[in-house]
Amino acid sequence: MVYQQLTRRTLFKLGGGDPEIAHTRTMAGLARLAKVRPAVAVLRRYFGTKDTTSVFGVDFPGVVGLAAGMDKDGHALRAWPALGFGFVEVGTVTRHAQPGNPKPRLFRLTGSDAVINRMGFNNAGADALAERLRATGPIGVPLGISIGKSKVTPVDEAVEDYRHSLRALRDHGDYFAINVSSPNTPGLRGLQDKDALDVLVGELRRESTKPLLVKIAPDLTDDTIAEVLQVCADHSVDGIVATNTTLSRDGLAAADVATGAEAGGLSGRPLADRARAVVSFVHRESGLPVIGVGGIFSADDALRMLDAGASLVQLYTGFIYQGPPLVRRINRAVAGR
Repeated sequence: MVYQQLTRRTLFKLGGGDPEIAHTRTMAGLARLAKVRPAVAVLRRYFGTKDTTSVFGVDFPGVVGLAAGMDKDGHALRAWPALGFGFVEVGTVTRHAQPGNPKPRLFRLTGSDAVINRMGFNNAGADALAERLRATGPIGVPLGISIGKSKVTPVDEAVEDYRHSLRALRDHGDYFAINVSSPNTPGLRGLQDKDALDVLVGELRRESTKPLLVKIAPDLTDDTIAEVLQVCADHSVDGIVATNTTLSRDGLAAADVATGAEAGGLSGRPLADRARAVVSFVHRESGLPVIGVGGIFSADDALRMLDAGASLVQLYTGFIYQGPPLVRRINRAVAGR
């Protein structure tokens, strides 16, 4: 409650209320915090958990992870475990450094507890991330790396783009998420089609023995998800991340309808039911480990996602609105089951 009444209100006013400026300044503050080892240690004792779970051969000291998109370039890696996260996913990173889409490209829908983004994979590139991870070293929790296609790369050359990123980063990640589901890079979602995905996943599977996961969109039909799962089975993919942001605008509060017309992917509370349904379908149809993400705003939301079949959960928009106390509440609820 203190976070919502004081901290969030202050953060949301940064940069004149511009969400991207607020995000940039928050990340800078967390990057500074990450360098203060005594503070990190104190915070980790308060927010952390000691409940270890093993998923796709990796030991996670907690089921709550930070979703990709929050710390794309890994600037604040040591801060996240201090705030209770049991794993961290950086990226989405691309072969080529890119500025992303024109601003403004990030929008809060506060009446709906949602966010729309059309960031466009703004990042410093895979090679730069590899250098940063090499300098940072182990962060005390598993590190996932989300890889995607550069905007300048034609779709028919996507395989080499992903392969370059995986080769550059394979020594630094504990698992890799193949992002073929962002709505903000032209042509990217077409890589979820069975034939294209078959080639991409097959080539990446040959490149690394590290766990590979495929991140899917919530807007896919059950039949299309089933085709994705068949490709994953054919190439021994280790898991699914469900889900990415949605193009749907269902469930928005009336006050947010105008902002909801902005292009981009929507995340947050309106996505909760669909994300949970996709997790349930994937779990039922494939038995693959699933990282459930979408609309988790409470400990109960997280428990329902786990009950639907997720092995782990990730936070993004819920963390923006609820802050570190949400991570602690989920960790305590899971420990108390």
